[in-house]
Formats: sequence, C-alpha cells, structure tokens
Amino acid sequence: MADQRILRQITQRLSLRRPQEEALEILASVLDNMDFEQDLDVDRLLGVIKDSYPSVEAFEREFPTLCFALATGVGKTRLMGAFITYMYLTGSSKNFFVLAPNTTIYQKLVEDFSRQTSPKYVFRGISQFAQTPPIIVTGDTWEEGRGIRGSDLFGGDVVINIFNVDKINKDKGRIRSFRETLGESYFDYLAALPDLVMLMDEAHRYRAKAATKAIFDLKPKLGLELTATPKTVGASPKPFKNVIYDYGLGNAMRDGYVKQPAVATRTNFNPKDHTPEQIEDIMLKDGVFYHEYVRTELELYSKQSGKPRVYPFMLVVAQDTTHASELRKRIESEDFYNGAYKGRVAEVHSKLTGEESDEAMQKLVELETSPDTEIVIHVNKLKEGWDVTNLYTIVPLRASASDILTEQTLGRGLRLPYGKRTGVEVVDTLTVIAHDRFDAVIQKAQEADSIVKVKEIHIGGGGDIPEEKRKVISVAPTYQTALAGPEPGQNLDEAPAEFIYEKPQEREIARRAIELVEHHYAPRIKNSAKELQSTEVIEAIVKDIQSATSDGQGTLDIDTDAPDIKAIVERTAKAIVENTIEIPEIVVIPDRQVHFWFEDFDLSRLDQITFQPVDDDILVRDLGSEARRIIERGEAGAQEERLENYIVRHLIALPEIDYDSQAELLYKLSSQVIGRLSSYLPDERAVENVALAHGERLATFVFEQMKDHLKQTQTAFQVQKRRAFTPLRPQQFAVAEEKILPLSQAAMPLSATKSYVFRGGAKTPYPMHKFDSDPERRFACLVDDEGGVVRWMKPGPNQFQIEYAPGKPYQPDFVVETGDRFLIVEVKADNELDDTEVQQKAAAARQWTEHANALSEEAGGKQWSYHLLPASRITPSATLAGLSALSH
Repeated sequence: MADQRILRQITQRLSLRRPQEEALEILASVLDNMDFEQDLDVDRLLGVIKDSYPSVEAFEREFPTLCFALATGVGKTRLMGAFITYMYLTGSSKNFFVLAPNTTIYQKLVEDFSRQTSPKYVFRGISQFAQTPPIIVTGDTWEEGRGIRGSDLFGGDVVINIFNVDKINKDKGRIRSFRETLGESYFDYLAALPDLVMLMDEAHRYRAKAATKAIFDLKPKLGLELTATPKTVGASPKPFKNVIYDYGLGNAMRDGYVKQPAVATRTNFNPKDHTPEQIEDIMLKDGVFYHEYVRTELELYSKQSGKPRVYPFMLVVAQDTTHASELRKRIESEDFYNGAYKGRVAEVHSKLTGEESDEAMQKLVELETSPDTEIVIHVNKLKEGWDVTNLYTIVPLRASASDILTEQTLGRGLRLPYGKRTGVEVVDTLTVIAHDRFDAVIQKAQEADSIVKVKEIHIGGGGDIPEEKRKVISVAPTYQTALAGPEPGQNLDEAPAEFIYEKPQEREIARRAIELVEHHYAPRIKNSAKELQSTEVIEAIVKDIQSATSDGQGTLDIDTDAPDIKAIVERTAKAIVENTIEIPEIVVIPDRQVHFWFEDFDLSRLDQITFQPVDDDILVRDLGSEARRIIERGEAGAQEERLENYIVRHLIALPEIDYDSQAELLYKLSSQVIGRLSSYLPDERAVENVALAHGERLATFVFEQMKDHLKQTQTAFQVQKRRAFTPLRPQQFAVAEEKILPLSQAAMPLSATKSYVFRGGAKTPYPMHKFDSDPERRFACLVDDEGGVVRWMKPGPNQFQIEYAPGKPYQPDFVVETGDRFLIVEVKADNELDDTEVQQKAAAARQWTEHANALSEEAGGKQWSYHLLPASRITPSATLAGLSALSH
C-alpha cells in the first residue's frame, strides 16, 4: 500500500495544491504494483492500471508511460519534484531523467531543480534534501562525471539528469561514445540503470518528433509525462492514450488556481463599420488603454495591501515577422500615445539575430521584475516555459475565435502573480481584446467542448472600463499633511491643509514622530491614545529622534539651529490624539465554515412536476459547469447508482448546502421527487431519462422549498485582542482628474458615484473620500453636519481585522464617534438587508464590537455598536439617532 505518512509529509512540506496531491496519490497507487528490482511484465501492469484507471488505453511505448495532464499555472514542475521525492523516500528510485522540449524550458528546469535559494525551488521544505541535495546533471555538465555511481563525494545519492532534446541530438555522438571512466558510453550507462525514471515536461511537444525516439532507447523503468494539452501537435492532433489524471483549465478556473479569462470590446462596436486596418488600430489603442487601466489597478492594490508591485505587460500576437516589425514601428512612433511606448516594446520571433535577439530575450527575462517593457509583440503564440505571472492583456490581431480560446493562447497569461486569487477582480483577470471576434468568442466559449467560460468586458462610455485615464493618489490624514507636509508623490491640490511648519527640518521631525508613534509606541498603548501625550512617552520619542540626528551618528540631518524637538513632538502627539478615532486592533476570524442548516420537511406541489423523457441521443444541455455542453447518453454512458443522485449532485453544488450535515434530508427530498416521476412515467428507464435530462431543474424545485426551511447557526469566531488603537494611515484611490467633487455634490448619474472621489468634510480626519453609492455620500454629509458627532471616517483597507467567512475580510462603510459612543455603520440598499452575506458581515462586526466594549470597559472608554442602515431612510431630514433606531 502507498505510504500515507510520506504522502502527507510531502503534501504538507511542498504545500501541494489539491490536484497535485491527487496526482501524487495516483502515482503512489501505480508504484504499489511495480517492483523496481524485478523485470516488469508490461502487459500485466497495463491491465492492472486499466482496471483502476479506464482512461489509460495504452502505454504507447515499450516501457510503462503515464500522462498527468494539468492545466497551465497549476504547477507541473512542483509536481515533478513531489514525484521524485516520493519515489526516493519510498525506496523506488534514486535515478531520474528529466526531459525538456526546448532551451527555454530546459533552463527553467535546471534553475528550479538546482538553485535552493530560488522561490521556485521544487524541493523547498524537504528536510532530506536540505543538507544533501540531489546531484543535478545537465546537458552542459554531464561530462564532469558527477552522476555516475560512486560519486557520492559530490552530494547526495539522488541523481537527476536534466536534458534538452536539442542538446541530446547535437551531442549524440559524444553522449553515446565510449568513456573510460565508465567502461561504456554515458547513454548506455543511463540505459543500464535498473531504477531510471523519465519525467517528460510539456510532453506534447515531442510526441511526434522522430528526433526524440532515440531518447526512448534509454528504456526507463517508468515514464511520466506532464502536459496541459494531452494530444499531439500538428494538423491532425491525436489524444494521448495514456492519460491517468486529467485536471483541465476549466477545473483550474473553477477552483481559483489561475486567472479568470475575459474578452473585451468597445461598447456598441460594429466590426462591419471598419476596415481590417482600422479595426487593428482600434484594437491596439484600446488594448493599451486597458493595459494602463490594469496598471493603475495593480498599483492601487499594491499600495492598499502592502504586497509587492506587479508591473503588467501586454502581448500583441502578430500575423508574421513583417507584420510584427510594422507593429513595433507604429507603437513606438510619436503618433501612438504621444510616443509614450518608445523603447518599451519587445519584438520576439525566430528571425531576430545578433544583438537585436539578445536585447529582446533580455527584456523577456526581466519581464516580471522590470517596468521597462510594457508591450511584447510575438508571432503566433508564446511558447511553453514562460513562467510569467504579469501578462494581463492579449491583443490577438486577426485571430480566429478558436485560436483565441486555446490553452496555448490563454495559458501564457493565466498564472497568478501572488500565487492565489486576491478577490480583486482586475488583479485576478486575464483579458483578451477581441473587437473583431467578440461575439464569435463568446459563442465559442459556450460550445460543448469549450474549456473556458469567459467574462465579457466593454470598454468606453457606459461600459465596464471608463474612458477616463486614471491615476493613483495617496490621501494622508489632514493633520499628517499639516505637520509633515505632503506624502511623496502627493499633489498639493489633494492636500488642502494649511501647513503648520515651513522649515524642512521641522517637518522632518514631525514626520519621524508620526512614524515612531505608528510603528513603535502605538502598539504599547494599553488603554487610550491620550497616553501618547504623557511625559514619559513624549520624552522617549524626543530621545529617539535625537539619537537619529547627525550628531548622534544617525540618519536625521539637523543643523546647529535646530528647532525645539520636544515642542514639535508634543504638538504632533496632540494632533494625533485629537484627530484619531480610536479603533482597537481586534482580530475576528470565523471558527468554522458551515453556518446553515435546514429543518426537516416534506415537499409540496409535487404534482407540478410533469417532465417527459427526451431523445436518447442528446439528453440535455447542462449549464452546471458554467460552460454550455451537451451530455450524451448511451448504453455505455455514465450512470448513477441511485436515481436520487441525479438530483443530489446539483443540490450539493449550491454554496448554502453542506452535504455532510444535510445528506439525509437531501436524499429524502430527492426520493420524493423520484417517487413523483415514477407515479406517471412508464418504467425506471424513463424515470432515469427525466432525472438526468432535468436534474438541475428538479434540484431547483427542491431548493426553492428548502430555502423556506433554512436556518442560520450562530457563527463561532476566534478573537484576538492586540492593541488599544490603530493609527490612521494614508489611503490610496484610483481616480480620473476630472472626477473629484465636493462632498456636498452628487455624481451625475448617481450610478457613477463609485468612480468619483469627494473632497471635504469638517469632522473627518481625511480630506478626500470614496463611496460605493450615493446613499453612502448622503450619510457622510449627514454625520458631518450633525452637532452630536465628534468625528467620522470611511475606514481604509486593514483598518479593521474582521473576517465574515474564512479568508474573506470585511471593511465597514463608516466609523462615527459621538460624545458618548462609537458606531460602526453599514449602508445597504433595502433589498439587500436580508442578504446572506450582508448578515454574515453584520454577525462578525457585532462580535467585534462585543470585544471592543470589553476593552473599553477596562479603560473606562466609550462603548461600540453596529448599525445596518436601509439606504432609503437616509434623507435630508434624517438624524443619526433616528437612523440608529432603524438599524437591522
């Protein structure tokens, strides 16, 4: 049996994703049927594997070879590392041969398998390889003799040979020639190893190449193929017959391991109104416009989250090399975006030579870390091996809908820059500009064999992407700007405060004092921000600043006419205390994921079910996977063991239903539906036909009644209390220059409120604000004018540490401080007040306020309360007290 302990150890230490873990478990089960010390009966092994994995029809080679098909971006290289680790730790093999189809992938594999400091090192976390890593033999180093038996002085006893197909063919004379140190050729030495395992990356690339057949003369004990597209290349591709595990792009998108693909066009665009040349020009310009939109959103996300900046690039797919050169000249000309992209374009194709080719390849190598290259022009498609995560926009010029939707086109940009989805739509989306093929792409994506379900994006007036060019602005609390001057890159127009200090030295002292409070002294405060004004704290801050002066051999440059440091620190501390809403740092995280249950009941209105059998050839179009597909039913088609399963499988896909706790009720209700079908249909075959054909609609019938019996359990939370208050930090917004309005002025139309920034407010520490709706803006005006309000603000990201569901943060709309209390306020449309997610957020926030009140009682401070307000009641005559009484 597979060694479960080792499987768990590898899964945990390599942080394997679910599909990688499943693939490793399958390999383990195969190895259970193999004895590496004995000659294999290949036919018997194939029969055993077929019994458990019917998708394997043949090995397709003289030695056992199995294909693991994993979508691009899921992690094939990491899986190879897991395979090797398992085979070594279980004693199956110590000798491995990794085959790459081209130089790009070869170099990447050598890096990932050998450089332990690389973040992509495949054995990171495996303790057995930490001190004695595997010996890596490459197509460039094999003649050094490190990989032969008895060379243990060079490292561990695991040997991994990494070769490129082209390198083997070029060196085949030498690699097959006699070596005195071996008594045979290196090729023959490898072929004689009793435990050699061959791993083939991007296996589809050399399936049909005659040049690769010689490599298989090595006749390894086992061959493992990895690819995202398990079929041969060429005019007549043939599917692999040895696929033992298939985790396609649709699965990866569903499970969130890759970006969500989207297709974009202009609003109200009709291709028939333009020539091909005009369409090409429009697509290029709109592609760059969308690229700049994404660039702004990524900058905003980086500043708000504190995560590393991602610099996106755009891929333009040209028709041929002449077309590529013409495109580069056009994009780098002064007529295109006023020459903004001159020197920022990389042209890559096979006809580049010499310095031009070297320059292009260097730009490609630096794509993820350098903002210098923003557009890549390539003929056809980028080859496998580019592990770039910052491709966000693709402009396929004159490509067919079928070509656009292939994994070769989309796959190069599907990798996630942060390793997982962030929940921010633009950060998690790869967009194809397809003005001339928009409708065709959407239609193609809905066909039966489509691997994707694409999102539609419209660029321009009234569309998803506004026409205005935006920039990221940093909005610091007013008192910070007044004391320390504007933030780096902050426009003075965005900082209307009057400056308290004019001298740079005075501002620098105030800035240092603010930083010391935020990072060093605020975490020590036990009860109230007022403690910052104590003599002890003031003197400590002064001492820290003095130690940073040039006289103290620090970094702060203060001359002999230095201002009064203590006076500046006292004024800074006073400004912080008087302008801060004291939000304690309390972390609230849900303790369990299941929050719903259903009361037992019997279905009603069963007589309304009158479905009839459908034709046996094509039973139904199933939209459950979000891609329209046809389910065919024949005698050999997949059938459920129980008729109820045709309904249950749709019910358990609903997020509100937990199968483990509700299985009994689900089968009871589904049985009642099957009973109804049996009452009017002639036989069981007809009942199964209807259950399969209309399973989703029958499940909807059941769930609509289940919702009337839905109960919400009391969510349990984990709570951590960290410090008395969190200092205010600058907030970042993305906004067009012409979209800044006074707080008192509504956006027109009101639906455009989210795209505006509003300036003003007498009782808020921030000079500028963003709102999701006009009722939010009206509420801000209300509390800013109300006499009993001391302060209010729109919290920035991470101001509250509340999760309403695992991994899902909640940031309330407002915090309001009155003379005797603090209020957390959420403004929602009336029809959203009872929404499940809204109620989950409210429950988590109320849990937060309970613990905040416990802290306040200890310190003798104000109490907290949470209020969910209906948007329709926020009127000019409303009061905060009256709205609080209406809270849901």
